[in-house]
Amino acid sequence: MGKDLLSWSSTESQTTPKRMNIFMRHLLVAEMGQDQTKQQVEKGLKLYQANQTDKALHVWTKVLEKTSDPGGKFRVLGCLITAHSEMGKYKEMLKYALAQIDTAREMEDPDYLTEGYLNLARSNEKLCDFQKTVSYCKTCLNMQGTTVSLQLNGQVCLSMGNAFLGVSVFQKALESYEKALRYAHNNDDKMLESRVCCSLGNFYIQLKDYEKALFFPCKAAELVNDYGKGWSLKYRAMSQYHMSVAYRKLDRLPDAMECCEESMKIALQHGDRPLQALCLLNFADIHRCRNDVDLCSLKVHCLSEGIYRSKERQEELREQVVKFLQCVEELELYCGMCGESIGEKNQQLQALPCSHIFHLQ
Repeated sequence: MGKDLLSWSSTESQTTPKRMNIFMRHLLVAEMGQDQTKQQVEKGLKLYQANQTDKALHVWTKVLEKTSDPGGKFRVLGCLITAHSEMGKYKEMLKYALAQIDTAREMEDPDYLTEGYLNLARSNEKLCDFQKTVSYCKTCLNMQGTTVSLQLNGQVCLSMGNAFLGVSVFQKALESYEKALRYAHNNDDKMLESRVCCSLGNFYIQLKDYEKALFFPCKAAELVNDYGKGWSLKYRAMSQYHMSVAYRKLDRLPDAMECCEESMKIALQHGDRPLQALCLLNFADIHRCRNDVDLCSLKVHCLSEGIYRSKERQEELREQVVKFLQCVEELELYCGMCGESIGEKNQQLQALPCSHIFHLQ
């Protein structure tokens, strides 16, 4: 039988303070470990926001190796998921999402589980495994969590809508987007509303209703302008990209080019490689419509050069200058009079009878 806790022996009474001291020391060490984990995660976030992605990843990876705090581990895995998503490394994203769901199961917390399954759904969405995406989204929606968990339902519906759109089940995609919008309005979540509007823009592009395809990203851009002062610039970049695609479809090519340039600048600044790829494709389509496909490459090198120059990143700047000059030489885009490049910016030109082109000054 166990000892009666109300009749401790004198020896036990004497050792109890020592045990309590040991317990308090362990508790203090655990709290210090949690604080240190939190500080390191914040340090990584500041580096990431300053576009020092490699340093941020190094900090987060070290935290992941050392921390014994499940909450801290879950959070740092979330950071790694986001970073690898924006780098376009979707298999790595999935790897960290699987580790995060394992951590959430250990914690047995419905909020963490819901967030973990959402990240798992997003990872599979990026990898175009849309059936798994829908399955994980349904798991999220069926979980009975707290208010925090319920606030994620809008994001879950958005991911489910993207998956249904990926397999061309348009009615279910639209239903999911409408549900996501209702959650956004009910929770006054302007960020979510902006993201849903961008996805609706893509939805109507595929259905070839180009007026609606323009309306929704324009609405997203309005939300960014009105409420997005403290938001990540990626919200502006995505709205500008989707506007550009709609403008191109409407044959409003100058507007399409302006929006795509704005989106590409932000994508280059933040190392968002998937968005860079989308912008490159859109640039090519715009120039194809103008019958000047080769100028697409020139435009990208020019944008990159300007960004690296402003950030004083000399090595990348030199690389872009060399690529830019090579492109100019291949296209023979030199002014016949001053020798400066042509096509770098909006300038008046004059063509001679011999087909040589020069700047009109």
